[in-house]
Amino acid sequence: MKTKTVFYCTACGNETPKWVGKCPACGSWNTVVEQPAENRKKPAIAGLQRGVRKQPRSIVEIETTDELRFPTGSSELDRVLGGGAVHGSLVLVGGAPGIGKSTLMLQICERLCQGFKVLYVSGEESERQIKLRAERMGVDSRELYLLAETDIGDILSAAQDLRPDVLIVDSIQTMFDHENTGSPGSVSQVKDCTMALMQLAKGEGITVFVIGHVNKEGAIAGPKVLEHMVDCVLYFEGEAHMAYRILRAAKNRFGATNEIGVFEMTDKGLSQVPSPSEALLAGRPLDTPGTCVSCVMEGARPVLAEIQALLAPSGYGNARRSSNGFDYNRAMMLLAVLEKRGGLMVNSCDAYINVIGGLNLDEPAADLAAVIAMASSFRDKPVPSSLAAIGEVGLTGELRMVSSLGQRLSEVQRLGLTQCLVPAQNTARIAVPEGIQLIRVRNIREALSAVL
Repeated sequence: MKTKTVFYCTACGNETPKWVGKCPACGSWNTVVEQPAENRKKPAIAGLQRGVRKQPRSIVEIETTDELRFPTGSSELDRVLGGGAVHGSLVLVGGAPGIGKSTLMLQICERLCQGFKVLYVSGEESERQIKLRAERMGVDSRELYLLAETDIGDILSAAQDLRPDVLIVDSIQTMFDHENTGSPGSVSQVKDCTMALMQLAKGEGITVFVIGHVNKEGAIAGPKVLEHMVDCVLYFEGEAHMAYRILRAAKNRFGATNEIGVFEMTDKGLSQVPSPSEALLAGRPLDTPGTCVSCVMEGARPVLAEIQALLAPSGYGNARRSSNGFDYNRAMMLLAVLEKRGGLMVNSCDAYINVIGGLNLDEPAADLAAVIAMASSFRDKPVPSSLAAIGEVGLTGELRMVSSLGQRLSEVQRLGLTQCLVPAQNTARIAVPEGIQLIRVRNIREALSAVL
């Protein structure tokens, strides 16, 4: 008998009766996959027996106390989570292979085991391999329990017997439900296993951390509905061959999504970077053309970033353009503004823009620093090493005010810089930190004249 199948879109979860190249719901191409669609009885593997039916409660009767959150032992992770992990929450951690997802989860077990019972489940490593990795990172606690298993039924049964406070699953793509005929990692398997873990988290009050792989586009592998089911989605950013890792929240039901955590990969695991600005500016070349410092806001944290640019005459008809860590379309717009409003003939030059440290700048406050760096490289004149540039650049060449300028100036002063190039508008009321000289300019022509 032929098994009936349906087709799912891995980007949005939309279901279609036949295969199509373009999803009719979200418009994504080549994201529709085939999955079995038989009506199967959900097993009672979750161990979550249906007890007394809950009654609705008035919102004023529900208490929210500080005990709902608990520290994970990593201040950077707590910052991204919004102040700590929440009891009974389901957190999804994604990132490229080798970026440090499993390392971070195993590291926080040492601090969590001081007050909680932790169950670490791995579908990719044996208990012996996890033990060797834990010894290398100095993780050793009697309250940490290891389990190498891929059957979600056995995992949930073990959780019911052990009653841990925290459950870590590494990774969701390796788990399978034996009642589901799909292969591990398929759309239906990932969705069913995540749903079972969500029922465990909400029904038993267990905090569950789930590690997820990412596909070649950088999104978490599996259906998009997976991200809607969990309470928090964390992404690890950064290149595997680079030392620094950035943890960013893409979704957080219990906090803001604009905070970041910075880590450094060492031979003993991930170490926290409490001052990212110092780390990102370490080794910055002095008195060298084509580099400028800006200050961007990552949530409530100001971060100094170095923007480098290289402009060289093109040897061919069409000039080459490249951007790393800076939005490509915005970089091309700034090049056009620099030529039209700044008077620099950069149209015939190859242009390369790079943000040091693997940071991705998507805030307009970095526009002015990018323009200064490109003009410095074009004129082959260095920008003063004690200067930072903060401001948004418009199409007419004007400079616009940015938010949280006071916090940015405080970070600039803390890192030892003495000059700051800022827009002239609405800066009279800003409290300037001691030792900082503000250079107020109205457009990029004035900025280039003041600096180069």
